[in-house]
Amino acid sequence: MEIARYLAMTADEFATAPPIPERKAWMACHFSPYSTTLSNLPEAMPANSLLILDDSTPPSGQDLKAVAAILETILKKHKCSGLLLDFQRPDCPMTQEMAQALITLPFPVCVSEFYAKSLDCPIFLPPLPLTIPLTDYITPWKDRKIWLDTALSCEKITVTEKGSTFTPLTTIPDHSLADKELHCHYRIQQTNDSFVFTLHRTKQDLSDLLAEAEAFGVEAAVGLYQELK
Repeated sequence: MEIARYLAMTADEFATAPPIPERKAWMACHFSPYSTTLSNLPEAMPANSLLILDDSTPPSGQDLKAVAAILETILKKHKCSGLLLDFQRPDCPMTQEMAQALITLPFPVCVSEFYAKSLDCPIFLPPLPLTIPLTDYITPWKDRKIWLDTALSCEKITVTEKGSTFTPLTTIPDHSLADKELHCHYRIQQTNDSFVFTLHRTKQDLSDLLAEAEAFGVEAAVGLYQELK
């Protein structure tokens, strides 16, 4: 089955972005700090869009039944393809309770790795690390439906006699070497006391990665519109 590729967009991007071939994802509904339900709800979405609920504002006294009813109404009204619970704050009992309740909605509901382990639902995995082959990354979840977060990651690895340090980078350097198994580009520099490996995933690397992910049965991929447009 072809992998569904979504680009997550803000409300402004939904309103102003030109038509794009990829499916859109609403980024994102939040737990309201001022009520017992949600905020930043979409007023209009194309059919087959993905609705995202995150926990950037942690839940606090939310009414589970009311939240579920609101989300089900939106999913039906806009003919959404599913709901992604992008919960990134670990170890919150109310968030776990929320995830357990919302996966019963009559739509595909995917839950982030922090809260999906004990649930019967698709699992949303973080972006593939630059140093791990895809098959090794998803093998622990081979019996689950998998959705994959995607990003143009960049990282510096400094290796000395004392060990290795890993540093995320925001400025992407030029790379001349490619690793087809890891789906990234890289360069190696030697200093007086270290070797420095700089790895980066390009848009083409990401496209190749998703082709492999599709072959492994990964169902969906979600990335940021502002990064991948």
